[in-house]
Amino acid sequence: MTKETAQKNYTASNINVLKGLEAVRKRPAMYIGDIGQRGLHHLVNEVVDNSIDEALGGYNDKIDISINKDGSVTVIDYGRGIPVDIHPVEKKSALEVVMTILHAGGKFDKSSYKVSGGLHGVGVSVVNALSEWLKVEVRRGGKIYMQEYERGAPRHEVKEIGKVNKNDTGTKITFMPDNQIFKVTKFKFDILAERMRELAFLNKNITINIKDEIEEESESFHYKGGIIEFVQYLDEARTTFHKTVYIEGEKDDTPVEVAFEYSDAYSDNICSYVNNINTIEGGSHLVGFKTALTRTFNNYAIKNKLIKDNSKITLTGDDFREGLTAVISVKVMEPQFEGQTKTKLGNSEVKSIVESIVGEKLADFLEENPSIGKKIIEKCMRAAEAREAARKARDLVRRKSALDSMHLPGKLADCSIKDPEHCEIYVVEGDSAGGSAKMGRDRRFQAILPIKGKILNVEKAKINKVLENTEIKTMIAAFGAGIGAEFDASKARYGKVIIMTDADVDGSHIRTLILTFFYRYMKELITTGKVYIAQPPLYKIKKGKEEVYAYDDEERDRILARMGVNLKAVKENEDDSNLPKGINISRYKGLGEMNPEQLWDTTMNPETRTMLQVNLESALAADKIFETLMGDVVEPRRAFIEKHAKYANIDV
Repeated sequence: MTKETAQKNYTASNINVLKGLEAVRKRPAMYIGDIGQRGLHHLVNEVVDNSIDEALGGYNDKIDISINKDGSVTVIDYGRGIPVDIHPVEKKSALEVVMTILHAGGKFDKSSYKVSGGLHGVGVSVVNALSEWLKVEVRRGGKIYMQEYERGAPRHEVKEIGKVNKNDTGTKITFMPDNQIFKVTKFKFDILAERMRELAFLNKNITINIKDEIEEESESFHYKGGIIEFVQYLDEARTTFHKTVYIEGEKDDTPVEVAFEYSDAYSDNICSYVNNINTIEGGSHLVGFKTALTRTFNNYAIKNKLIKDNSKITLTGDDFREGLTAVISVKVMEPQFEGQTKTKLGNSEVKSIVESIVGEKLADFLEENPSIGKKIIEKCMRAAEAREAARKARDLVRRKSALDSMHLPGKLADCSIKDPEHCEIYVVEGDSAGGSAKMGRDRRFQAILPIKGKILNVEKAKINKVLENTEIKTMIAAFGAGIGAEFDASKARYGKVIIMTDADVDGSHIRTLILTFFYRYMKELITTGKVYIAQPPLYKIKKGKEEVYAYDDEERDRILARMGVNLKAVKENEDDSNLPKGINISRYKGLGEMNPEQLWDTTMNPETRTMLQVNLESALAADKIFETLMGDVVEPRRAFIEKHAKYANIDV
C-alpha cells in the first residue's frame, strides 16, 4: 500500500472513541499493571485505599474484608460514605460518578483529603470496569443507598434501600472479578493479608479484619505501636541489641515517621513508604534519611571520641547501614513518582524535610541514650573493618579476573547474541540438568550456567566470605554487573536471569539460597524485573500417542478428567495401578530425568514454557521470608514451615 493510499484510507472513521470505562476494559494492564495474579489482587488494594484515605482524614478506624464463598470480595469501611447527592456538572448521583468515571473522586480536592494513597490513583471506577458485577452500598445521613453495575455499566439508578442510625456511616463494596479479563480469578488470602498487615503497621489507629470464607481463614491487624512494631516484626528472626529508635515530626505540612534498630545481621533492610505506598526504588525521602543517619552518627562518634585517633578506618554510610532495619513513612500532599516501576519519590523538597527532622531528633536520642550510641558505633567500626577486608578480597578476585567480564567462567555455555535485551541465562542446579539444558537450548539467545550443590547462605556471612564462594564468584562473573554497592543492572549481560532447580526439597532450598544472594547483593536484578523462576512440569501423562505435561496436581487431575478417568479411583501421585488401560503417569523427580527435547518443550521454549517473575511487590514479605528461612533464630523458621507445610512439594 502506498503512502498516498494509506492516507486516503485513514479518515475520521478510523478514530475510535472509547466511552465511559471501555478504555479500561480494552487496556486493563495500563491501569492495574497486569491481568495476572498481581493485577487481580490490586483490585482489592484500590478499594481498600479509599477506606485508608478516610482513616488518614480521621473519619474511619476499621476496615472489614472478606473473600466470599462465590469468589467475590467485600470491603466495608466506617468512614463518611461516598456522597450520593446530584453532581453539579454530571447531573447524576455523585456515587455513580465516582463508580463510572475515571479520575473522579475527592482525592483531587484537598479540602476533602489532605493526602491520599494509591500509587496510580485509578480508583474504584477501574475495579468496577474490570468486574463481572459490582454492588455498592452507602450508609449516610441515616439512610442506606445502593447501586449495582455490570462490567462497569449501572444496572439501575442509585436507590434508597433502608434506614440506619445517623452515626452509622460508611461504604460497602462487593465485586466479582471478570473472567473475561483476568487469567486467574481466585483471590489468595496470604497475598491480601500481607498487604493489610502492612497497612495496619503504617496506620496505627486502624483495625483491619480479613477473612476467607472458602478456606476458612481469618486475621485481625491492629498495631498501637505502628511502625515501631513494624520494625520489630521485620526483625523477629534476628537478634537485636537495643530498643527501637522512634522519630516523628512534621515540617511544611509533611509528617515524617521513622523507626529503626540494629541487629547482628550483615545486610540492611530499609523499607520506605510515601502515603502508604511502598517506594521500593527509594527516592528523596530515603536519601534524606541516609544522609541524616551518616552525618549524625559520625558527628556523635567524633564528639565523644569513639573512634580511635590512630584508626586508619573512616566510617561510611555503608558501615552505618550494616544490620540496620528501618521503616520510613512520610505523607506528602502532592507526591511525584518516577523510576522504572513508578515507585521512586521525586519531590526534592522532601529530602531536606526528612534530613532535618531525623538529624535533629536522632542527635537528641543519642545524647539521652549514650550506651546505645556507643554500641551502634562499635558495631559500625566492626562493619568498617569487614568492609576493608571485603575490598581486599574484591581486589584479589579482580586480579584473578573472576569479576572481569572478558574472562567468563569455563562452565558457562554462552549465547551467540550479544544484546542483553534479547539474551537470557539459566542458572541450573547440577551438571546433569545443565548438560541437558545445554543440548536442548536455543544457542542464539539462551546461556546455561550449571551450579554445583548449595551455594553459601549469604544471610549468615560477611561480604568477604561471600566473595570467596566459588559458585557465587561464577555467577558474578557470568552476569558481568558487579556486586553489592557496585552492582549496576544496566550492565548485566542478560535481560533475563532464570533459576531452574528440581521440584523437590533440595531444589527449593537451592532456589532460596540463590534468591537470597540476589536479594542481598544484586537487588536491582529483582527490582528491574530480570529474575525469573522456571517451572518444570511435575508429570507427563500419556494416552496412546498423546503426551501431555502437568505442572501441578490440579492440572494433572484436569487432564485425567478430560481423558475420562474416574479420579476417585486413582491413587496419589505416580501410582497408576488404578488407571484405565492405555493411560500412564510419569512423575519427574528432577530436571536430570528429562532429555534435552523434553526440557526444551516444557521449560525452555518461550512459546510454551511457564515462568514466574520475581518481584518485590511487598518488601516486607520478601525480607521477612529470607530472614526467617535463612537466619539463625529457630522458632520463627519452625512456625513458618509448619504454617506453609501443606503447600510444600516434599518427596518422602
